[in-house]
Amino acid sequence: MMSASMTATVPPATPPLQAAGADWAAAVAPVAGALRELDARLHAQAAEFDPGIAPFLEYALDSQGKRLRPVLALLSGAATRPDGAPDALHVDLAMVMEMIHLATLVHDDIMDGAEQRRGRPTASLRWGPDLAVLLGDCLFSHALRLCARRFSQEVSQEISSAVCEVCTGEILQTRRRFDLDLSLEDYLRILRMKTAELFRVACLLAGRLSGAPAAACDALGRYGEALGVAYQIYDDCLDLLGREEEAGKTLGTDLERGKLTLPFLYLLQALSGAEREAAAQALLHGTPAERAALVAQARERGMLAKSLAFLDKHLAAAAEALAVLPPSAARESLAAIAASVGRAAAALT
Repeated sequence: MMSASMTATVPPATPPLQAAGADWAAAVAPVAGALRELDARLHAQAAEFDPGIAPFLEYALDSQGKRLRPVLALLSGAATRPDGAPDALHVDLAMVMEMIHLATLVHDDIMDGAEQRRGRPTASLRWGPDLAVLLGDCLFSHALRLCARRFSQEVSQEISSAVCEVCTGEILQTRRRFDLDLSLEDYLRILRMKTAELFRVACLLAGRLSGAPAAACDALGRYGEALGVAYQIYDDCLDLLGREEEAGKTLGTDLERGKLTLPFLYLLQALSGAEREAAAQALLHGTPAERAALVAQARERGMLAKSLAFLDKHLAAAAEALAVLPPSAARESLAAIAASVGRAAAALT
C-alpha cells in the first residue's frame, strides 16, 4: 500500500477517459453498438464452463473497466471499413483481447499482492491465489479456444504469439526485480512485450480482418504499440503518484515488489557515488517513508517530467501513424484516446 506521506502532496490522478466520462462516451460512439454486443457476449461466456466454476468466471468477466483493448480493436476495424462500422469478426477479436487482458490482470494481482482491482476485491483476495491462478488459466485457454473457432490459422497464430510475448515479458520483469543494473533498453523491451504487444495486435489484426491494405494495417500496429508504451509509462507513474480511491485499484506495489520503473531508472542514471548508493539502498531495503522520499527526489530532480516527456514522444508517434488512415469518426476516436493518456499523465505533475 502507498503510505500517507507518499500521497499527501500528490494531486489527484485523472484516469484516461473514465468509462463514466463524457469524453469516453464520445470516443466510443462510433462503436457503441458493438460494445453493447461485446458486453452481452462476455457475460455469456461463463456458461461454457462447468457450473461449479461458472460463478468465478462471471466475477472475472463482469468487469467495470474501460475495455480499452477491445475498444481499440473495434475502432481500428471501423476505421478500415468502408461503412465505418466494425463487423462480427471485430467483435470476436475484441472479446478475445479482453479475455486475454483479464487473465493477465488476475495473474498480476496474485504476483503483486493487490487487494483491489477496478473498484472491487481481486479474485486472489476473495478466493486465494491457488484458485485465482487457475481462473486466469481458464480465461487464457478459453480465449484461445474462441480463436480456433472463429479465426483463420494465421490470425490465431498471431494471437497465440502475442499471449506468449505477454507472458514472457512478465517473466522477464519478475526476473529483473530489484535489479539496479536494469537498462532503459531492457525496461522498454519488457514494457513492449508485457503491455504494448496486446495493443499492437488488437489494432493490427482489426485492420487485417477488415481486409485493409498492408500499409494501413502496419500503421495501426505502430499506433497500438506506441500507445501501449505510453499507457504503461503512465500506469507506472500512476502507481507512484495516484490515489487508490480514484484509480480503482491497489497502488504503490511497484516499489515494494522491486519493479524499477522509468522515473527511477532515470534517477539512478543521474546519481553517482554516495547519492546513488543511498538511492539504491532505499529501493532495495527502504521503509515506506524512505521510498516516499525517493519519489519526492525523482520529482524534484525532474525525472518524473523526463518520463512524461518520453511518454509524449510515443503519443506523437501514435498520432503520426494514424495519418495513413482515411478520415473517419473512428480515426478521430483513436486520436482522442491517445490524447487522453497525455492529459491524464500531465495531471500527475
